[in-house]
Amino acid sequence: MSQPRTVRYGEDASQFAELWLPSGTPKGVVVVIHGGFWRARYDLSLGRPLAENLVEHGWAAWNIEYRRVGNGGGGLDTMDDVAAAIDALAEEDLDLTRVLAVGHSAGGHLATWAASRGRFERWPAKVELTGVVSQAGVLDLQAAYDERLGDGAVEEFLGRPPGPDDGRIDPIRLVPTGVPVHCVHSLGDDTVPITQSRRYVAAATVAGAQVELTEVDGDHFVVIDAATDVWRRTLGILEGM
Repeated sequence: MSQPRTVRYGEDASQFAELWLPSGTPKGVVVVIHGGFWRARYDLSLGRPLAENLVEHGWAAWNIEYRRVGNGGGGLDTMDDVAAAIDALAEEDLDLTRVLAVGHSAGGHLATWAASRGRFERWPAKVELTGVVSQAGVLDLQAAYDERLGDGAVEEFLGRPPGPDDGRIDPIRLVPTGVPVHCVHSLGDDTVPITQSRRYVAAATVAGAQVELTEVDGDHFVVIDAATDVWRRTLGILEGM
């Protein structure tokens, strides 16, 4: 397996992605979106173990970085970057028939949102996602704010408390996405409680979405540990999308 190639999609230091390729023809592309409550001290190194494992299983992996709170990001700037990073795949020599996104924690928020971004004039999608796996995702911004997840991470991200104008960036208010969404969440997660995924799945189901929830044992990080049965189950979910 070759080392990843760094691809820039903008001029900011955080506007880049790592393209990981398998030795043969990829079975599809997986966009890996790291978490960290949208804060600058967490970066795409969190996604590298997953990207490497995806390549071993025949996928192309697109591990993206984006501006975060503390380095010029947050709010719409972060959403702009995620949209641009996904669209930058159009410049690569890849079959984009099957483009899935896997996002953890705040990355789950971004991945699930990205499936709906094309309905807004600000984010016309050149590359459409065909499915999403949210790993312990922050999928209800108002509830996350009310519960002060990440010691106020939602207010830091938005620059204010969430309000009516945030419907275009709040996944639970964007159901149905139009593509399959599968949430994987640990029962013992005390960083992003499983109620985030349960509420999202309930709302999406009512809206007629193709959505599922897999509840697993463990903490907030077991879902991104490539050595666990949880990740092997996630690989199986991706295969079925």
